[in-house]
Amino acid sequence: MPIDIKPHAYDPERTPELFEGVLARRVVAFVIDFVLIAVPVVVAAMLIFAFGIITLGLGFALYYFLPAATVIWALFYCGATLASPASATIGMRVMDLEMRTWYGAPAYFVLGAVHAIVFWMTMSFPPVLLVAFLNERRRLLHDIVLGTVVINNARRAAMLRAAMAGMSPYNGL
Repeated sequence: MPIDIKPHAYDPERTPELFEGVLARRVVAFVIDFVLIAVPVVVAAMLIFAFGIITLGLGFALYYFLPAATVIWALFYCGATLASPASATIGMRVMDLEMRTWYGAPAYFVLGAVHAIVFWMTMSFPPVLLVAFLNERRRLLHDIVLGTVVINNARRAAMLRAAMAGMSPYNGL
């Protein structure tokens, strides 16, 4: 039974503008997304506290559900934002990044949610971040495992392409 192996859609040799500065901007995008996930959780914790005081302590039992709700919220956030037409979380959009499969297809909900799970599993061992410096596409371990690649979006890539062309000593010759 033949398996249709698709080639990599993004070649760092032919299109370096897709990978220019992606790692540093991924870190900033992560911080933005972390804040966007954490703020509703903190607000929920404060509401539970207030509810606990109003109910003379009975409402504090809701804290039992907060960890599970946090995980569900984070998975929904990652899945829904990565499945959007931009194929990027809000932090990634701010940083002009997008996630694609290695063969060029946009991300989808399940891939986004699983990407979050595998990300947190691999980040429990910080030296795994060195993997990004050992491959030409600057993919992290969870990207390699899931077959994804994070690249500059089309707008930023076009801007970088124009900047690279303007800096060329041949100027289009």
